[in-house]
Amino acid sequence: MIKDVIFIMLSVILVDNYVLSKFLGICPFPGVSKSLNTAIGMSGAVIFVMTLASAITYLVYEFLLLPYDLEYLRTISFILVIASLVQFVEIILKKFIPPLYKALGIYLPLITTNCAVLGVAILSVDNGYNFLYSVIYGFGAGIGFALAMIIFSGVRQRIAISDIPRSLEGLPISLVAASLVSLAFFGFKGLI
Repeated sequence: MIKDVIFIMLSVILVDNYVLSKFLGICPFPGVSKSLNTAIGMSGAVIFVMTLASAITYLVYEFLLLPYDLEYLRTISFILVIASLVQFVEIILKKFIPPLYKALGIYLPLITTNCAVLGVAILSVDNGYNFLYSVIYGFGAGIGFALAMIIFSGVRQRIAISDIPRSLEGLPISLVAASLVSLAFFGFKGLI
């Protein structure tokens, strides 16, 4: 069991990183990674939502959709669970951490439509994970998202103080840097 947990965690964090290998959930990637604080805040919210979404969607699928032959409602029911969780996170941040809530801005509600969160829920069901492995998979995917955000935040801070050709300033150099970070993660493919 511990071997399986380590395998799931390493594969979803390094080898099959949702942002850098599967290219899912990249909407907030260029927008929130400008500062380390917002990258960490967004990462915490995504870890929370992915972990809870994996747990709740597993329960919804196993105890509501499967017994009543409603598997065709999987995607819409998973989206409803994710949207509810994001609303919960948004309320908590607005109440207890207003500066982070303001810094995340539009990107916080976008977690609802973040395909990485939905992908984690769907892939944990498709992979046939039990409840514990689904939660571990969701948590690991969140950690992988956080790793990508924090690394890219550091790269963007370094880019901000570098002399960049005028034609590459802004989003173009960010996309070049993201592709280079992504290529670095492809080196983990042979790991598992």
